[in-house]
Amino acid sequence: MHELLSRPAAAHLRAEVLGYRGFRFDVIGVRRRLLVPDGVVKVMLGFGDPLRVVDTCDPVCAGSGVSLTNGVRATAAMGEHTGLIHGVTVLLTPLAAHRLFKVPMSEWSRLPVAPEELCRSPWAELPARLAEIPRWDGRFALLDQVLQEALASNPVGSPEVAWAWRRIRRSCGRTRIEDLARETGWSRRHLERRFRCQIGLSPKGAAQIMRLQTALALRETGSTWSDAAAQAGYHDQPHFDRTFKAMTGRTPSAFYANRMAASPHDAQDFVPGQVTSAVLRHRA
Repeated sequence: MHELLSRPAAAHLRAEVLGYRGFRFDVIGVRRRLLVPDGVVKVMLGFGDPLRVVDTCDPVCAGSGVSLTNGVRATAAMGEHTGLIHGVTVLLTPLAAHRLFKVPMSEWSRLPVAPEELCRSPWAELPARLAEIPRWDGRFALLDQVLQEALASNPVGSPEVAWAWRRIRRSCGRTRIEDLARETGWSRRHLERRFRCQIGLSPKGAAQIMRLQTALALRETGSTWSDAAAQAGYHDQPHFDRTFKAMTGRTPSAFYANRMAASPHDAQDFVPGQVTSAVLRHRA
C-alpha cells in the first residue's frame, strides 16, 4: 500500500503551522530518504513501525522511534525504515515549535527525539488519538483543534527574534548579521544567543539554509548549478560545491541524480515550494 496526501492547516494557524502530511507505506527491504536542511520543524506522529534518523555529517546525532521530532538543522539527515510506516507529519515554523515544546530549540535541534520527551501535553496521547480516527480529514481536524489550543495557551517568543527570522527568510539568507543586530538594538552576541534559543541555530546557520534552498529551487526550475549558485549568493562554483557537501554529505550532482532516479510515485518534498529531500533506492 502507498498512500500520501497533504493538507494545509486551518487558515488561522498557517502563519505557524505550515501543513500536514498523511502517509502510509508498506516497504519490502530498507527505504532511505536524504533530508536536506530546509528551515522547518517536522513532528512525525506515527502509528506504524519505527523510523531511524541519522545526521549524515555526524552519525552520533541519531534517534529512532515511531514518533519523532526533527528540528531546524544545518546539516542533512538520513531517514531509514523497513516494514510499515504510517502516521502524520506536522510541519511547524521553529518559532511555533519553540512555543509548543517550551524547551530551548538549541538543546535538541540536531537530535531526533520523541515529541513527548520534550513536552508530554498534548504530544504523549496524540498519536493514539489520531490512530483511532478512520479518515484523514478527521485526523487533520483533530490536529487543527489540538494545535490551536496549545498555541493559545503558550506565550509568544521574542519579537526581535521573530523579526530577524523573517528578515533572513525574505532575503533568502542574503542579509548581514551585523545589520540584523543593529536593527534589533541588540549586540550580535545577544542576538545569536536568543536566536539559538528560539530557532535552534545561529542567524548565520539560518542564512546558510536559506541560500541552499534558493539554489535548490533554482536548479529545480532549470537553472544550471553554476547559475543557481551565483544567484543564491555564493562566491563561485567551488564555494557552492564545498558548502553543499558540508551541509548534505553529497555533491550537488550526486544529490540531483538521486532525485531524478527516484520513482515518480515517491513524493520527495514535504514543504510546499521547497526542495526538502531525495528518496534513495530501496535496499533488499
